[in-house]
Amino acid sequence: MGSLAGRTALVTGGSRGIGRGVAERLAREGARVAVHYGTNREAAEQVVKEIRAGGGSAFAIGAELGVPGDAEALWAAFDAGLAEHTEGATGLDILVNNAGVNALGRIHEVTEADYDRVFAVNVKAPFFVIRHGLDRLRDGGRIVNISSGATRIAFPGITAYSMTKGALDVLTLTLAQDLGPRGITVNSVSPGIVATDINPWLADPDAHAQAASYSVFGRVGQAADIAGVVAFVASEDARWVTGQTLDATGGSVLGV
Repeated sequence: MGSLAGRTALVTGGSRGIGRGVAERLAREGARVAVHYGTNREAAEQVVKEIRAGGGSAFAIGAELGVPGDAEALWAAFDAGLAEHTEGATGLDILVNNAGVNALGRIHEVTEADYDRVFAVNVKAPFFVIRHGLDRLRDGGRIVNISSGATRIAFPGITAYSMTKGALDVLTLTLAQDLGPRGITVNSVSPGIVATDINPWLADPDAHAQAASYSVFGRVGQAADIAGVVAFVASEDARWVTGQTLDATGGSVLGV
């Protein structure tokens, strides 16, 4: 029996990258995992298939984020999926807000459309996903927001994206205060550069070496590195940790 046995988790953007790693890890710890996808149903179903093959429990749910009514659509899909796959079970114990998009460019290169899109997906969506999910989240539950090391380390080429993650950290802090009386913890986990398909530029050996040099460990992060931190803050062992932003950058740029 894993540390999360008997609990139900929802991971947004769980079909690939960090989200996939988190979904797989929570399932290994015993949680029943709703693997959310925005557009790629096939990828989400593949994650579910692999989780089940390993003895875990999971189901896929789809809802596009960053559009009007997205939170309501996501929760409707969650309710239907949970009822279908668990013989009428309801409720949630762990919500991981992982889904996000990037907005490349320095400030003079970012259009209003780029800006609106990245804030709609990275900030507005998790805000309302939480708001509409609070009646499903059980007392003693966990909310984990995936932030970014870019809130600590300046990267002018992703200014708008970094701003969204700063907003998410503030949401984490204020919700921790608000939801504490229910025993719900709220924390952010901030990855550094992680080798996922959102960073295709890492395929260039020189760029990969440069990215690896940021960390004190001399390597680029893997999805499993972040998933382990999320699994910890989702567990009972982290019951006394809330309102925190956990740096999961591998000690990137500590000496600057």
